[in-house]
Amino acid sequence: MIDVYFTPTPNGHKVSIMLEEIGLAHRLLSMDVLKGDHLTAEYRRINPNGRLPAIVDHAPIGGGLPLSIFESGAILLYLAEKSGELLPVDPRRRSMAQQWLMWQMASFGPMQGQAHHFIRYAPEGQDYPVTRYRNETIRLLHVLDRRLAEASFLAEEYSIADIATWPWARAVQAIGLCLDDYPALRRWFDRVGERPAVQAGTNVGNSANLSSARPVLNEEQWSNLFGQNMWKAPTRQSGA
Repeated sequence: MIDVYFTPTPNGHKVSIMLEEIGLAHRLLSMDVLKGDHLTAEYRRINPNGRLPAIVDHAPIGGGLPLSIFESGAILLYLAEKSGELLPVDPRRRSMAQQWLMWQMASFGPMQGQAHHFIRYAPEGQDYPVTRYRNETIRLLHVLDRRLAEASFLAEEYSIADIATWPWARAVQAIGLCLDDYPALRRWFDRVGERPAVQAGTNVGNSANLSSARPVLNEEQWSNLFGQNMWKAPTRQSGA
């Protein structure tokens, strides 16, 4: 059994999609970030970075004690190794899948994440960061569209690279961007979205508030996500 510490973000959906694709037994343990579930000392022992998702594999590769893994890209690589699936065998395609996975982890996710923060959460009127991160997201969408005009999938076969990237491609609508402006990307997005495992892995969604264009947070919720509670979390005790 694999425990998934989960919230329905693009990064969370990477892991839930992957587990549906490979069919390993798992359970989603819902974490309420607005209440600060990710800030407890117990969770920090699983993920020292205090973000979501993370997994605990109770029957890990090689046996032994349960294994905790954090960072969604590392989780995908581990699950691909454990299952022997969705990481190409061919060396060139394998390298390509790893490259596009790193591209998503280093660029497409973080730049879009900043765009989401400044457009949807930060106090309004911050034109420079909004323009900066929205434009960088647009640039990266063009990069993705060019690659998918060359190949049906990022590594020429369906892999963890597609699983990592698809939920973030879906998320651009929340910052006012449209995939219809990127024809090859749109075709890939629709094709991947038809997979039963992708549909099953994304059937848990956020609340209407967090899914809205402009979520409304009270002072405590803001602090748990972006403020002092989050900054002080490494020193917080259980139940604090």
